[in-house]
Amino acid sequence: MKIIIADDHAVVRSGFMHILNFQNDMEVVATAADGLEAYAKVAKHRPDVLLMDLSMPPGESGLIATGKIHEDFPDTKILILTMHDDEEYLFHVLKNGASGYILKNAPDEELLSAVRTVYNGDTYIHPSMATSLVREFIKHDTIGPEDDPFKILTKRELEVLPLAAKGYGNKDIAEKLYISVKTVEAHKSRIMEKLNLKSRPELIEYALRKKLLDF
Repeated sequence: MKIIIADDHAVVRSGFMHILNFQNDMEVVATAADGLEAYAKVAKHRPDVLLMDLSMPPGESGLIATGKIHEDFPDTKILILTMHDDEEYLFHVLKNGASGYILKNAPDEELLSAVRTVYNGDTYIHPSMATSLVREFIKHDTIGPEDDPFKILTKRELEVLPLAAKGYGNKDIAEKLYISVKTVEAHKSRIMEKLNLKSRPELIEYALRKKLLDF
């Protein structure tokens, strides 16, 4: 199977590459250091599996990149690499199109098992997180959008939110997302209104709580 590794730490990419390339049925065809590069490498190589780190500052978050890659290249299975192990994070990862979720400190054997599991079309979740995931799905299924305004943000608003919270100006955001400054301003206004936020500090706090940022 063809694999791409996306992580902002070179030593992590090198370590995972060594583990995976040692297997007879796996080949790392490319690596990436951020979400935008991961998208470009997937577009070029069309891998079977993408190992995606969610914490790749600066720029686009792994969560947003996961959604884009899943939408445009659905045949690529995405296995998330992260240090986060709470159920709400897991819920949003799977909702955005990931096929699995594994902690970075997992043993090598678990990593290999997870890669083969998602490659075969199944979802990999560590057994200790399964109960929490079911609980989170039930919670989100029983609350309406008015209880969780995060659910009504559009895809573009989810792209603008972390960039605005990180302090990027309207012009910088416009250049990154290939949209106009006026469009950025409109998205920011709707984000603040939908989330009932009054200031940038509140926006930063919200983005951190949703784990959309990693400084």
